[in-house]
Amino acid sequence: MSTRRISNSGARVLRVMAALRGHSITGLSNGELAKALDESPATINRCLNTLISEGIATQLESGRYALSIKMLQIAQAHATEVARAQARLDELNQRVGAGAHS
Repeated sequence: MSTRRISNSGARVLRVMAALRGHSITGLSNGELAKALDESPATINRCLNTLISEGIATQLESGRYALSIKMLQIAQAHATEVARAQARLDELNQRVGAGAHS
């Protein structure tokens, strides 16, 4: 069994990103994120700075944090890809079904 090394700081950043899910309009405060993730506000601040520098999160006018338009575009691109794949599968199933009745 292979042991994979992970980046603990990377994992924290990803947990912050995941915690922002569903809060794109109102955002979350540093304190809310720190409490939800059981991390220090300083750690959350570093994670948010990383996400912001990469264009994945943004600070709202209210001072709260949310996922950025870039992140929402990534999510939309994924949804579009899944929809295309589903349409293709539906087409194949329809063709297979039509062939079964011949």
